Amino acid sequence: MARTDTPSSAPNPFRHTLRVYWEDTDAGGVVFYANYLKFFERARTEWLRALGFSQERLRTDTGVLFVVADTAVRYASPARLDDLIEVSVEPRDIGRATMSLHQQAWRTGHTGHGGPLLLAEGHIRIGCVDAGTFAPRRIPTAILEALK
Repeated sequence: MARTDTPSSAPNPFRHTLRVYWEDTDAGGVVFYANYLKFFERARTEWLRALGFSQERLRTDTGVLFVVADTAVRYASPARLDDLIEVSVEPRDIGRATMSLHQQAWRTGHTGHGGPLLLAEGHIRIGCVDAGTFAPRRIPTAILEALK
């Protein structure tokens, strides 16, 4: 059964809103399960941008990239064409070269239960790597400072 409480209870998780398009759906008319990983990626990219770090600038200015090392996603309820979805990013464990993030996708304005409806949630571990060699690198100090 899908949760219908409120999106992440963290003090200030980052939130990114997107709309479901035809290209996101499968033959059954619902969002194809793998597309939630794309939604999570878009939210992570916008989260970094909101912190002042575009992916391209990280690559060109610091020589690092963030890559997904591990994912686990639980699906709770389907999203459909034209739904507005709010995707959150909440840092959990931040190490020297990796960080674990909790992400959720909620359908906003869901009226069936009087509030938002949880669609999917995931735990994503990203690693910082050298942009040329893909060898592990420390997360830049400026990013670590921005996350405090």
